[in-house]
Amino acid sequence: MSNQIIYDVSHIGMYYTKSATFPWRKNRFQALKDINFKVEAGDIIGVIGQNGAGKSTLLRLLAGILEPDNGHIYRAYDNIGILSFGAGFEDRLTGRQNIMLEGVQMGISRSVVYSILDAIVELAGIGDFINQPVKVYSTGMRTRLGFAIAYYLHTNALLIDEVFVAGDEKFQKKAGQLITEKIQSGITVVMVSHALNVLEQLCNRIIHIDNGVSLPELPVKESIQRYVATA
Repeated sequence: MSNQIIYDVSHIGMYYTKSATFPWRKNRFQALKDINFKVEAGDIIGVIGQNGAGKSTLLRLLAGILEPDNGHIYRAYDNIGILSFGAGFEDRLTGRQNIMLEGVQMGISRSVVYSILDAIVELAGIGDFINQPVKVYSTGMRTRLGFAIAYYLHTNALLIDEVFVAGDEKFQKKAGQLITEKIQSGITVVMVSHALNVLEQLCNRIIHIDNGVSLPELPVKESIQRYVATA
Protein backbone atom coordinates (compact mmCIF):
# COMPACT_ATOMS: atom_id res chain seq x y z
CA MET A 1 0.00 0.00 0.00
CA SER A 2 0.97 3.62 -0.49
CA ASN A 3 1.98 5.64 2.57
CA GLN A 4 -0.52 8.38 1.68
CA ILE A 5 -3.11 8.62 4.45
CA ILE A 6 -6.68 8.87 3.14
CA TYR A 7 -8.42 8.68 6.53
CA ASP A 8 -7.07 8.97 10.05
CA VAL A 9 -9.77 8.09 12.57
CA SER A 10 -8.77 8.89 16.14
CA HIS A 11 -10.90 8.04 19.19
CA ILE A 12 -14.18 9.04 17.57
CA GLY A 13 -17.46 8.80 19.41
CA MET A 14 -20.96 9.56 18.16
CA TYR A 15 -24.23 10.11 20.02
CA TYR A 16 -27.79 10.02 18.74
CA THR A 17 -30.78 11.63 20.42
CA LYS A 18 -33.61 9.18 21.02
CA SER A 19 -36.26 11.91 20.97
CA ALA A 20 -36.15 15.44 19.61
CA THR A 21 -38.77 16.38 22.22
CA PHE A 22 -36.41 15.82 25.15
CA PRO A 23 -32.88 16.25 23.73
CA TRP A 24 -30.93 16.17 27.00
CA ARG A 25 -27.97 13.93 27.58
CA LYS A 26 -29.68 11.06 29.40
CA ASN A 27 -31.98 10.77 26.39
CA ARG A 28 -29.03 10.02 24.09
CA PHE A 29 -27.39 6.75 23.21
CA GLN A 30 -23.81 6.33 22.05
CA ALA A 31 -23.66 4.73 18.60
CA LEU A 32 -19.85 4.78 18.51
CA LYS A 33 -17.60 4.92 21.57
CA ASP A 34 -13.95 4.62 20.58
CA ILE A 35 -13.06 3.99 16.93
CA ASN A 36 -9.42 4.12 15.81
CA PHE A 37 -7.80 3.23 12.49
CA LYS A 38 -5.94 4.70 9.53
CA VAL A 39 -6.63 4.11 5.85
CA GLU A 40 -3.81 4.32 3.33
CA ALA A 41 -4.24 4.87 -0.40
CA GLY A 42 -5.04 1.55 -2.04
CA ASP A 43 -6.40 -0.08 1.11
CA ILE A 44 -9.52 -2.23 0.68
CA ILE A 45 -11.12 -2.28 4.10
CA GLY A 46 -14.14 -4.27 5.20
CA VAL A 47 -16.16 -3.08 8.19
CA ILE A 48 -18.00 -5.79 10.11
CA GLY A 49 -20.13 -5.94 13.24
CA GLN A 50 -23.57 -6.85 14.50
CA ASN A 51 -26.66 -4.97 13.32
CA GLY A 52 -26.72 -1.66 15.16
CA ALA A 53 -22.97 -1.71 15.81
CA GLY A 54 -22.55 1.67 14.10
CA LYS A 55 -21.10 0.56 10.76
CA SER A 56 -23.29 2.80 8.58
CA THR A 57 -22.77 5.68 11.01
CA LEU A 58 -19.02 5.22 10.56
CA LEU A 59 -19.36 5.49 6.77
CA ARG A 60 -21.40 8.69 7.15
CA LEU A 61 -18.64 10.08 9.35
CA LEU A 62 -15.96 9.15 6.81
CA ALA A 63 -18.02 10.82 4.07
CA GLY A 64 -18.33 14.02 6.09
CA ILE A 65 -22.12 13.76 6.23
CA LEU A 66 -21.80 13.62 10.02
CA GLU A 67 -19.14 14.98 12.36
CA PRO A 68 -18.12 13.07 15.49
CA ASP A 69 -19.07 14.26 18.98
CA ASN A 70 -15.69 13.09 20.25
CA GLY A 71 -12.33 12.53 18.58
CA HIS A 72 -11.16 13.56 15.14
CA ILE A 73 -11.28 12.37 11.52
CA TYR A 74 -8.73 13.47 8.95
CA ARG A 75 -10.01 13.19 5.36
CA ALA A 76 -7.67 13.57 2.41
CA TYR A 77 -10.60 14.27 0.06
CA ASP A 78 -13.89 16.11 0.37
CA ASN A 79 -17.23 15.07 -1.13
CA ILE A 80 -16.75 11.31 -1.11
CA GLY A 81 -20.23 9.87 -1.44
CA ILE A 82 -21.58 6.63 -0.03
CA LEU A 83 -22.71 3.89 -2.36
CA SER A 84 -25.81 2.40 -0.74
CA PHE A 85 -29.48 1.81 -1.51
CA GLY A 86 -29.87 5.03 -3.48
CA ALA A 87 -29.15 7.11 -0.39
CA GLY A 88 -28.91 10.82 -1.12
CA PHE A 89 -31.17 10.88 -4.17
CA GLU A 90 -33.61 13.75 -4.57
CA ASP A 91 -36.82 11.80 -5.17
CA ARG A 92 -38.60 14.61 -7.02
CA LEU A 93 -35.77 14.91 -9.57
CA THR A 94 -35.22 12.57 -12.50
CA GLY A 95 -32.38 10.09 -12.58
CA ARG A 96 -30.60 12.28 -15.11
CA GLN A 97 -30.95 15.35 -12.88
CA ASN A 98 -29.66 13.39 -9.89
CA ILE A 99 -26.56 12.42 -11.86
CA MET A 100 -25.87 16.06 -12.68
CA LEU A 101 -26.55 17.12 -9.08
CA GLU A 102 -24.12 14.54 -7.71
CA GLY A 103 -21.45 15.76 -10.10
CA VAL A 104 -21.95 19.39 -9.08
CA GLN A 105 -21.83 18.50 -5.38
CA MET A 106 -18.52 16.72 -5.97
CA GLY A 107 -17.08 19.73 -7.77
CA ILE A 108 -17.02 18.04 -11.18
CA SER A 109 -17.70 20.29 -14.17
CA ARG A 110 -21.00 19.83 -15.99
CA SER A 111 -19.14 19.15 -19.23
CA VAL A 112 -17.27 16.24 -17.66
CA VAL A 113 -20.47 14.79 -16.20
CA TYR A 114 -22.22 15.15 -19.57
CA SER A 115 -19.36 13.29 -21.24
CA ILE A 116 -19.90 10.19 -19.09
CA LEU A 117 -23.66 10.48 -18.57
CA ASP A 118 -24.53 7.91 -21.26
CA ALA A 119 -22.07 5.43 -19.73
CA ILE A 120 -23.68 5.90 -16.30
CA VAL A 121 -27.15 5.33 -17.75
CA GLU A 122 -26.00 2.22 -19.61
CA LEU A 123 -24.39 0.71 -16.51
CA ALA A 124 -27.50 1.47 -14.43
CA GLY A 125 -29.60 -0.38 -17.00
CA ILE A 126 -32.77 1.60 -16.31
CA GLY A 127 -33.49 2.71 -19.88
CA ASP A 128 -36.05 5.49 -20.33
CA PHE A 129 -36.66 5.61 -16.59
CA ILE A 130 -33.60 7.86 -16.44
CA ASN A 131 -35.98 10.69 -17.39
CA GLN A 132 -38.53 9.78 -14.70
CA PRO A 133 -38.52 11.02 -11.08
CA VAL A 134 -36.48 8.76 -8.82
CA LYS A 135 -39.51 8.40 -6.53
CA VAL A 136 -41.02 5.93 -9.05
CA TYR A 137 -37.91 3.73 -9.10
CA SER A 138 -37.82 0.29 -7.55
CA THR A 139 -35.19 -0.47 -4.90
CA GLY A 140 -33.17 -2.35 -7.50
CA MET A 141 -33.25 0.56 -9.95
CA ARG A 142 -32.14 3.01 -7.25
CA THR A 143 -29.32 0.69 -6.24
CA ARG A 144 -28.09 0.23 -9.82
CA LEU A 145 -28.18 3.98 -10.50
CA GLY A 146 -26.37 4.73 -7.24
CA PHE A 147 -23.74 2.15 -8.11
CA ALA A 148 -23.26 3.55 -11.63
CA ILE A 149 -22.89 7.10 -10.33
CA ALA A 150 -20.35 6.03 -7.72
CA TYR A 151 -18.43 3.90 -10.21
CA TYR A 152 -17.92 6.74 -12.68
CA LEU A 153 -17.80 9.82 -10.44
CA HIS A 154 -16.03 8.68 -7.26
CA THR A 155 -12.46 8.30 -8.45
CA ASN A 156 -10.41 8.90 -5.27
CA ALA A 157 -12.14 6.68 -2.75
CA LEU A 158 -15.29 4.60 -2.52
CA LEU A 159 -17.49 4.08 0.53
CA ILE A 160 -19.83 1.12 0.08
CA ASP A 161 -22.77 0.25 2.34
CA GLU A 162 -24.29 -3.23 1.87
CA VAL A 163 -24.43 -3.16 -1.94
CA PHE A 164 -23.87 -6.91 -2.19
CA VAL A 165 -27.21 -7.73 -0.56
CA ALA A 166 -29.16 -5.59 -3.04
CA GLY A 167 -30.40 -6.48 -6.48
CA ASP A 168 -30.46 -9.84 -8.20
CA GLU A 169 -27.60 -12.31 -8.52
CA LYS A 170 -26.62 -10.92 -11.93
CA PHE A 171 -26.29 -7.40 -10.52
CA GLN A 172 -24.32 -8.60 -7.51
CA LYS A 173 -21.88 -10.45 -9.77
CA LYS A 174 -21.48 -7.43 -12.06
CA ALA A 175 -20.99 -5.10 -9.08
CA GLY A 176 -18.33 -7.40 -7.69
CA GLN A 177 -16.47 -7.46 -11.01
CA LEU A 178 -16.52 -3.67 -11.35
CA ILE A 179 -15.44 -3.08 -7.77
CA THR A 180 -12.60 -5.53 -8.34
CA GLU A 181 -11.58 -3.44 -11.37
CA LYS A 182 -11.64 -0.32 -9.20
CA ILE A 183 -9.49 -2.09 -6.62
CA GLN A 184 -6.99 -3.14 -9.27
CA SER A 185 -6.79 0.48 -10.45
CA GLY A 186 -5.59 1.45 -6.96
CA ILE A 187 -8.70 3.19 -5.61
CA THR A 188 -9.22 3.18 -1.85
CA VAL A 189 -12.35 1.35 -0.67
CA VAL A 190 -14.09 1.10 2.69
CA MET A 191 -17.07 -1.25 2.56
CA VAL A 192 -19.71 -2.42 5.01
CA SER A 193 -21.15 -5.83 4.20
CA HIS A 194 -22.57 -8.97 5.77
CA ALA A 195 -21.30 -10.89 2.71
CA LEU A 196 -18.27 -12.21 4.56
CA ASN A 197 -17.10 -14.31 1.61
CA VAL A 198 -16.92 -11.16 -0.53
CA LEU A 199 -14.95 -9.29 2.14
CA GLU A 200 -12.51 -12.17 2.51
CA GLN A 201 -11.91 -12.21 -1.26
CA LEU A 202 -11.57 -8.45 -1.79
CA CYS A 203 -10.21 -6.87 1.39
CA ASN A 204 -6.67 -6.54 2.68
CA ARG A 205 -7.88 -5.34 6.09
CA ILE A 206 -10.93 -5.74 8.34
CA ILE A 207 -12.25 -3.29 10.94
CA HIS A 208 -14.39 -5.16 13.49
CA ILE A 209 -16.73 -2.94 15.51
CA ASP A 210 -18.14 -4.43 18.71
CA ASN A 211 -20.32 -2.44 21.10
CA GLY A 212 -19.18 0.82 19.51
CA VAL A 213 -15.46 0.04 19.80
CA SER A 214 -13.00 -0.97 17.09
CA LEU A 215 -11.33 -4.21 18.14
CA PRO A 216 -7.59 -4.81 17.64
CA GLU A 217 -6.91 -5.66 14.00
CA LEU A 218 -6.22 -9.24 12.98
CA PRO A 219 -5.43 -10.72 9.55
CA VAL A 220 -8.55 -10.75 7.37
CA LYS A 221 -9.46 -14.42 7.77
CA GLU A 222 -8.84 -14.42 11.51
CA SER A 223 -10.87 -11.24 11.97
CA ILE A 224 -13.84 -12.76 10.14
CA GLN A 225 -13.53 -15.96 12.20
CA ARG A 226 -13.56 -13.89 15.41
CA TYR A 227 -16.71 -12.11 14.24
CA VAL A 228 -18.47 -15.36 13.32
CA ALA A 229 -17.56 -16.89 16.68
CA THR A 230 -19.19 -14.01 18.56
CA ALA A 231 -22.18 -13.43 16.24
